[in-house]
Amino acid sequence: MKYLILSLALFISSFSIAQEKFSKEISLITDNDLYVSALRDRYYTSGVFLSYSYLSKNKKESLEKRILEWKINHEMYTPFKATVQDVSNHDRPFAGYLYGSFGIKRVYKNNQVFNTTAQIGVIGANSYAEELQELIHNIYGFKQAIGWEYQIKNAFALNFNAEYLKTIVKNKNSNFDITWTNNVNLGTVYTNISTGACGRIGLKPLQNLANSIAFDTNLNNEQTNYFREVESFFYIKPTLRYAIYDATLQGSFLNDTSPITNDLMPVVFNLELGLKFTANRFNFGYSFHYNTSKSKDLRFTNGHRYGRIAINYLLH
Repeated sequence: MKYLILSLALFISSFSIAQEKFSKEISLITDNDLYVSALRDRYYTSGVFLSYSYLSKNKKESLEKRILEWKINHEMYTPFKATVQDVSNHDRPFAGYLYGSFGIKRVYKNNQVFNTTAQIGVIGANSYAEELQELIHNIYGFKQAIGWEYQIKNAFALNFNAEYLKTIVKNKNSNFDITWTNNVNLGTVYTNISTGACGRIGLKPLQNLANSIAFDTNLNNEQTNYFREVESFFYIKPTLRYAIYDATLQGSFLNDTSPITNDLMPVVFNLELGLKFTANRFNFGYSFHYNTSKSKDLRFTNGHRYGRIAINYLLH
């Protein structure tokens, strides 16, 4: 009974703002393998992404929306065990990546989205990954990591990203759709290309590509033809990536003094399963992520798993 009352409360609070427009958004996303299992602490072990997004008042006639986004991000990587003492057992290097980014999301009236992002930052000790992991381990009562002195060395980071989205399947009841997704990264940290699809199953009628929390296109103002809508859906997103370069594994070509480096696996399969929903001014999401091995000579070759928690808050 209490779950029914909670569900009704969430529904009522969501409906109360369904016809409002919000043009700004603050978002916090955290990735961690602890969100999947308390026994795992390896490879891509932590990510923190804080962003502020807002609608631009200047846009072309062909655009429904133009969304600008500023971000501060941090990514952390470790070997199969952060407490391994013998350096010869490091099956991938410790690495940290700290960067800021600016992105432009172009939402077209023909139900397509094109995003571009520029990132600038640093990899290596100046990313403060060691200090962040020490803080996390202190909070959870884990043993302190050993081996950060062998991490990827400091280097300047500059990366560019482009993403293209297009809905290709949608049923008449608007409770199922599939969106084609494509992504390109080019720079001093990551260079890769990926393609895949995002399939959604709605617990309520799905919002289209131009106005959904699934694609971060849910901001609106007096110039747009949409309102804030109630959303709740499950999704699955398989992608295939071809990687050419990864400085967190291979070390930066701008600084070739890293003591431990690995060769990357060029072809990687990624799978994302999740749930997203709205509640009043908030958007919430949880997703499970799996990827096949990104590096050669890993101790665990059955892929990597981690979880993601996302919280967004809307502003007028």
